[in-house]
Amino acid sequence: MSAETLKGSRPGSARTRVLETATRLFYAEGVHSVGIDRIIAEAGVAKATFYHHFPSKDDLVRAYVEEQSSLQRTLVAGMRAGSPREQLQGIFAFMCDFGAGPGYRGCPFVNTAAEYPDPAHPVRQAIADHRRWNREVYRDLLAADGHPDAERTADILLLLRDGLVVGFDLDDPATVRAAVMEALARAIG
Repeated sequence: MSAETLKGSRPGSARTRVLETATRLFYAEGVHSVGIDRIIAEAGVAKATFYHHFPSKDDLVRAYVEEQSSLQRTLVAGMRAGSPREQLQGIFAFMCDFGAGPGYRGCPFVNTAAEYPDPAHPVRQAIADHRRWNREVYRDLLAADGHPDAERTADILLLLRDGLVVGFDLDDPATVRAAVMEALARAIG
């Protein structure tokens, strides 16, 4: 079957199909365990097309991380109803709902960071950018709510987020949810 036949039988651009395929496989199986040839085959693109859009696997992984960040940024932007405190509670409630879901396999950022230990690597830099954004959201909402120490508490909330994304993968979801909501209430006062 030719690349053109495959392209005609699959909706969306080749780049989009590759990124969607990589996202599904990376989240389910891990980044390093999924090879480029498998992504190319399952996305239905030619090898040259893949490399046109992603010169290396690391470029694809970075695009995956950036896409996950973009999706989360869009989601949080849509949660801007209510007071800043209610928005923070809504963000954490959403994370708890997602973490308790049947398809939950951990946090894509934490999972990917575990496979890229060098903090100077471009993939880790994309993860660090997402974490900075996440912390800034917390800080800005805390400040808007009049919290007396928004900077330090934003750091605490980022660590709470890190704990919950791991906790939902390892522990009873009801126990994790209760602990997260109690910790959030204590942190924001």
